[in-house]
Amino acid sequence: MAKTWLITGTSTGLGRLLTERLLERGDRVIATLRRKGSLDDLLSLHGDRLQILTFDVTDTPTMRDAVSQAFTTLGRIDVVVSNAGYGLFGAAEEASDEQIERQIATNLTGSIQFLRAVLPHLREQGGGRIVQVSSEGGQIAYPSFSLYHATKWGIEGFVESVAKEVAPFGIDFVIAEPGPTATHFAEGLDRTPTTTIYEDTPAGELRRALASGDLAIKGDAGNTVDAIINITDMPNPPLRITLGSTAYDSISHALKERLESLEAYKEVALSADRDEVT
Repeated sequence: MAKTWLITGTSTGLGRLLTERLLERGDRVIATLRRKGSLDDLLSLHGDRLQILTFDVTDTPTMRDAVSQAFTTLGRIDVVVSNAGYGLFGAAEEASDEQIERQIATNLTGSIQFLRAVLPHLREQGGGRIVQVSSEGGQIAYPSFSLYHATKWGIEGFVESVAKEVAPFGIDFVIAEPGPTATHFAEGLDRTPTTTIYEDTPAGELRRALASGDLAIKGDAGNTVDAIINITDMPNPPLRITLGSTAYDSISHALKERLESLEAYKEVALSADRDEVT
């Protein structure tokens, strides 16, 4: 049975490809963009099965109005995909205040407000599914991506909590965590001014690897999107789905290290309890 999807960040990358694949299989898509024009080719191919809304997720009032319009116009929306975002690249102290504010406003606050905008509509219609596109960077961290990681770790914590809040209303979540994937993500990075003090540090090493193309990009965008669709179609999907061998290896390693550290200091953890009251 055809589904209706609402997807943010559809002009390029995974959002654009997800929109294409869903339309090809006969679903309806409400695609959101910051600037008009980038989906005109799909609009001419698929007609009224594609509807386009224009807003920036950082403009909360406009975004809320657009979300209400989407639910009013199409009635039930089965799947909501929060995908809009970008990456800020550079050491933390190299970033400007404006860059930090923009990164948090888009990836974290914008995603939070978008999810808050759709929840009442999903609740009123008796349920629905939300896919939050995160990253392996929601569970691990690379140097030079500190602000990006702050937003991805933050949105994953938000979603995990909200998923518990709204489960009684028939609303569930999937957090998609792709690793490095062959999209235009690197080209769209907002880069901080470079300083020589980080040249011979892990931050500088990653900067050079990214500039030279030596950073391994194993993820395939098409396979990633197909996996997201397949997981979302499942009756009872997992809360998190890791996508790509790089993401699997890095997250697996990080979780094992975290658990080993937790167990190594178990006595310290338990020592913080109150003395047993008799």
